[in-house]
Amino acid sequence: MPTVILMDVSLSMTRPVSLDGIEEFQRKNLAVHGLNMLFEHMASNYRLEFTALMAFSSLWELLVPFTRDYNALQEALSSLEDYDKTCVESALNGVNNLVQQEWGSACPCQLQMTDAMDNLEELLRLSGGDGQIFTMDGPLCMKSVQGMFGRLIDYAYSPFHAVLHCGNLSSDVQVFPRPEPVVMDEEVEPMPRTVSADLEIVGFIEIADISSPPVISRHLVLPIAVNKDVDEVGTGATDELEEEPSASQMAGKSPNFCVLLHGSLKVEGMVALVQLGPEWYGMLYSQADSKKKSNLMMSLFEPGPEPLPWLGKISYLGPISEAAENPYGEDDSKSPFPLQPQVKRSYAQNVTVWIKASGLQTDVQKILRNARKLPDKTQTFYKELNRLRKAALAFGFWELLKGVADLLERECTMLPDSAHPDAAFQLSHAAQQLKLASTGDSQYAAFDHNIVPMHTDFSS
Repeated sequence: MPTVILMDVSLSMTRPVSLDGIEEFQRKNLAVHGLNMLFEHMASNYRLEFTALMAFSSLWELLVPFTRDYNALQEALSSLEDYDKTCVESALNGVNNLVQQEWGSACPCQLQMTDAMDNLEELLRLSGGDGQIFTMDGPLCMKSVQGMFGRLIDYAYSPFHAVLHCGNLSSDVQVFPRPEPVVMDEEVEPMPRTVSADLEIVGFIEIADISSPPVISRHLVLPIAVNKDVDEVGTGATDELEEEPSASQMAGKSPNFCVLLHGSLKVEGMVALVQLGPEWYGMLYSQADSKKKSNLMMSLFEPGPEPLPWLGKISYLGPISEAAENPYGEDDSKSPFPLQPQVKRSYAQNVTVWIKASGLQTDVQKILRNARKLPDKTQTFYKELNRLRKAALAFGFWELLKGVADLLERECTMLPDSAHPDAAFQLSHAAQQLKLASTGDSQYAAFDHNIVPMHTDFSS
């Protein structure tokens, strides 16, 4: 994630520090020494990190915008000027404006401050507690500054190296940015889960099948050039070094599984499912930055055996060759995904909900309209009647059942002389069944029980 370096250039940083009684340095010089150490480490081990440098006192100034040019950052440190008093509020507002303008509000950003303030703990508390304060061990000197920045580097800027395995093939890779530990809040005793240094590819799947899954983070996967035959070259071997190819050139000519995997995924339009740890999976895929450039990316799913419901449990997936018949068809015209759940989802059913009185009134009127068209609407009448009955039983709305029964009896008495005789029988039967259900008797008030039409025969 991007880093903002916030350098205090107030007068308090010009206070002298005696080093072993020989030479005096300012506190600012110690801070510059530590930041140069950080920039040198990032230039060699964390070069993809975007870093910005800001100076502040009562006001703030952007010295170097977000860049990967660490020489420019070091040059800006060498030309710092001294200003007046410290004002952290204005500096933090400046950091907020810079990050919002460059990355927006969705991108997390690291903030490193060089300051001797006493209220850093309060700032961390106000920001949610996600952070850490590094202090020097022992007296204020070059050695303690180096130790403090060394701990910072180990905590936030150490590269994540791993070995990517696929069967008998493997490759040393660097994952950038470094995957952070994940804590699942729904667990009884949440423990941080970390990505293993051994990444095992467990299978491949079509991009269309995995679709656009939810992920917790995305990372670049970069091959590490390993050349064990090249030794370190001393100062007296300058001529030999110019004649022989460099280590990077030799490594570029040697085969690398990571490069093979990237090209295969790009050409075939597939993704690789990779196991990150016990019951934790992710996916490797090719993502294009432009028409000519693409990168091998790794996205991390949420920990668990079934991170994507439409695929089922990852451990249950297997090769097509083990299936009785090709699940994709002979011409790849179908797909076995998404898997249909064994239990019907609650949101996939037509559930009766009465939020307002108008909804209940509509359902009752629908039953009465079908009752006046009996026997032609017998099936529809009983379908709507059973739907209302189940909803009333689920809500414990016994009065509704008795009220609808009274309405049906009233409709029976108001039938015209020209009405079919079966209509009166069906209305009386339905009213009686609703009254029995309203009593709460388990024989008639069972939820799975349906009122069936009364059998009549008027053919003779």
